[in-house]
Amino acid sequence: MKPALTRNLPVLVTGAVLLALYATGGLLYDGFFSGRVVANLFADNAFLGICALGMTLVIFTGGIDLSVGSVIGFTSIITATLISQGWAPAAAWSVAVLAGTLLGFIMGALIERCELPPFLVTLAGMFFARGLGFAISTESVPIEHPLYRSLSDIYLPLGFMNLPFGGLLFIIATIVIYIVAHHTRFGRNLLAIGSNENSARLMGLPVGATKIAAYALNGALAATAGVVATLYTGSGNPATGIGLELDAIAVVVIGGTLLSGGRGHIFGTLLGVLIFSVIQAGILFDGRLNSSWMRIVVGSLLLGFILLQRLLLRKRA
Repeated sequence: MKPALTRNLPVLVTGAVLLALYATGGLLYDGFFSGRVVANLFADNAFLGICALGMTLVIFTGGIDLSVGSVIGFTSIITATLISQGWAPAAAWSVAVLAGTLLGFIMGALIERCELPPFLVTLAGMFFARGLGFAISTESVPIEHPLYRSLSDIYLPLGFMNLPFGGLLFIIATIVIYIVAHHTRFGRNLLAIGSNENSARLMGLPVGATKIAAYALNGALAATAGVVATLYTGSGNPATGIGLELDAIAVVVIGGTLLSGGRGHIFGTLLGVLIFSVIQAGILFDGRLNSSWMRIVVGSLLLGFILLQRLLLRKRA
């Protein structure tokens, strides 16, 4: 098998799985091929997708971040609380994103400078961010602001579908992170560190600064996902995002990114999110299946992609 094909095989398989699931849904359920369903595939899980983009960058380096779900909950409640107290939405969003970035920077610095395991550092960050969220409010805070009502009415006409504002933000974020990850020196450094950190240091790459920046950018994207969640729900809730860090890791791996780092693609993460959305939509269309089937299907796909990655690694060795 050609090296280029081997390198891109996980993403190709992800694309094939997405097409198969979508075609199956279209054959089983009337209206599944409609433009509204396609638009909702992007919009309904926009905050998960934006969060998964940041997780992809961290996993590129061979790291992990368990705090992203808690950061989403914290930033959603702090955004709603500030707006309810009279802050302008833009100012509240800025505070939320800054807080997420700062938390990511601190965790990255602890991981790199103190040589602590990413799992344990981000686990502590998960408890810290979730605790801060519930310290602000233990209940959902509704957002009553004209800008939120205006943004909810924004749709981008794209031929056969009208893309909601949240889905548009997800696509824009994907394009930006794709450029950062695959067309900048920073992105190449991420993959080099994940492939072999010691070799990257010997090559003179800024390993420490790159890893810290990856966690800081991941924190910023998780916070942005929290803001997008408030746009989607019209409220902030400290319980938002519980377990979402596992969903983010799952869609990244299903998208073909190697969990040990060094190989992956942002486009694969986009496909992984769409697979997640298609399964969700299929369960809603069926009406007879409960949400547990979502976890069963995602778990099966995750196991299959892990086995595929292992097979590819053995062939490469």
